[in-house]
Amino acid sequence: MFNDASGRGALMTGGAAAVLASACCLGPLVLISVGLSGAWIANLTALEPYRPVFVAVALVALALAFRRVYRPVEQCKPGEVCAVSAVRRGYRVIFWVVAALVAVALGFPYVAPLFY
Repeated sequence: MFNDASGRGALMTGGAAAVLASACCLGPLVLISVGLSGAWIANLTALEPYRPVFVAVALVALALAFRRVYRPVEQCKPGEVCAVSAVRRGYRVIFWVVAALVAVALGFPYVAPLFY
């Protein structure tokens, strides 16, 4: 999954890992904010022991995506997607959007207690 030339797989993996890393805290808050409540919401913390693993996967995936998205044009073969400047710019924008979402998702468990 990390071997694609564009870095798309690493971006998707990083985003998914960040969502899983914050699921223990973000999930209950979202459910409570839309009006769902109950004692069963406490069971959503089952992923908490795996949070460090998900955080590590997210950070490694983002590092690999950064390396692929920001590699020099000289490393791209002519005709490959990474050689097209518009595509490179698009991937860079997507990378920073995903990186911001990962930062929010990873920081949310520390800020969540302030909301409830």
